Amino acid sequence: MAASGAKGQRGQLSREKVLRSAVALADHSGLEAISMRRLAQALGVVPMALYKHVANKDELLGGLIDAVLAEIEPAHEGSDWVANVRRRILSARAVMLRHPWARRVMEAQPAPTPVVLAYMDSTIGMFLAGGLSVDLVHHVMHALGSRIFGFTQELYETDPGAAPELPPEAAAAMAAAFPGIVAVASSRPHDPGSVVGSGCDDQFEFEFGIDLMLAGVERLHRLGWRSADHDREAASVL
Repeated sequence: MAASGAKGQRGQLSREKVLRSAVALADHSGLEAISMRRLAQALGVVPMALYKHVANKDELLGGLIDAVLAEIEPAHEGSDWVANVRRRILSARAVMLRHPWARRVMEAQPAPTPVVLAYMDSTIGMFLAGGLSVDLVHHVMHALGSRIFGFTQELYETDPGAAPELPPEAAAAMAAAFPGIVAVASSRPHDPGSVVGSGCDDQFEFEFGIDLMLAGVERLHRLGWRSADHDREAASVL
């Protein structure tokens, strides 16, 4: 009976089902729990049954990212490109918050999968549909970087100016040595659990960065900015 049940499970397997189960396993137990053996156990099949759908663990990890990106809101084309791009990036952020392990997988991938490339291509399409030049969009994609996937790669994991409970003498010495850092770090209340800085409001900081960048891009678009003009200015200085 057990063998018959396992055979029935194998017959019902699909790549989509395998990847959905892997995402659920990573959400529940962390990325370290992902292995072909553990996934087979979760699906109630023998490990060999998985290899028809994912060739190895590397392909499984790439498939995990594909499954996560499928949860992001589809691209919206139209003249209001700022709102369209902003909405999609914030959708990507919501997805990454649901699957916090996904960032680590993306950063470790040696090359983007076709699904990742399709996501990038459709994001570019929203800028182009808004009338931006290919030249400007090229540089915009560099500037946005990982933000189009809903996360940022911070310089520091914690705020270098937010030392915990420093004695008064040490705090005074810190303020004297690094007045700018201390002033900025203590300029507003902080909440625990942030990845941007020690207690910074991650969502606020992420949206602030996106809005700041998109406003700058919109200004350059209105001015008809071209990289060739910048190159000529740089050459004239030399």
